[in-house]
Amino acid sequence: MSFTDDIKYRLGKLNILEKIIVINVIIFLVVSILKPVLTGVLTWFELPSDFNSYIIKPWTIISYAFLHYSFVHLLFNMLWLYFIGRIFLTLFRPKTALNIYFLGAIVGGLFFQLGYTIAPDFFKGSGYLIGASAGVRALFIFLCAYSPNKEVQLFSFKLKLWYLGAFFVVIDVLGVFGQDNQGGSLAHLGGVLLGYVYAKQLLKGNDIGSGFEKVMDWLAGWFIIPKKSSNMKTVYKDKTKVGGYTKGEFNQFNNQKKVDLILDKISKSGYDSLTAEEKEFLFKAGK
Repeated sequence: MSFTDDIKYRLGKLNILEKIIVINVIIFLVVSILKPVLTGVLTWFELPSDFNSYIIKPWTIISYAFLHYSFVHLLFNMLWLYFIGRIFLTLFRPKTALNIYFLGAIVGGLFFQLGYTIAPDFFKGSGYLIGASAGVRALFIFLCAYSPNKEVQLFSFKLKLWYLGAFFVVIDVLGVFGQDNQGGSLAHLGGVLLGYVYAKQLLKGNDIGSGFEKVMDWLAGWFIIPKKSSNMKTVYKDKTKVGGYTKGEFNQFNNQKKVDLILDKISKSGYDSLTAEEKEFLFKAGK
């Protein structure tokens, strides 16, 4: 096996979020080495706070999320993305991860621009935005909102996901009123909102990223040349699926999850602690 084949093989073994990590690291290395030469070029990939500047380079709403000038900034974001990915991809499709990641980056970028447009005197500091933080926040808060009572190991003790989510949201809110990274904190909150809304809608059976996914598939079709095959088969996409599950499987999964939460509540606080809605749901589920 040649060196090139070995690289292709190793990349093929990575999941979709690990591939995004590799892309970010490669871009960081290239920028770090060639930054003196690329100084003027890089501004065409940073997201400007000024909307008039953004109009002439609309691609920056995505490209900014792949730029990191600080190693610590890159390391923190990529470590978070790696550990979030290990949980996320055991539950959901890779395309769902991409939907949330990129939509989180987009909404985060829009929050950044909106803040600087509405209150330019309040938001100080850099007039551009870079980094994957908004997309990473969106994935993390999605997990917190979708499975709030899921416990994760943190050093020697366990914490429920929603505790961690609430902690980081408070940090981001305080950051908006700070001095160091107001714009970044604003973008984080955009990612938080996207992740939360996406999770709550998915729990209802609505995949709000399906339209974005179709656009991405359409764009990918312009750059991917299909392989010729003598035995071509037509594969029909199952439009009844949500988050990788059929509607029936999805509803059954959510109902079981809700029953488990109610039973957990009974074991801790007793049957009388249930609301009328929870008692009715448990009664119907028992049938």
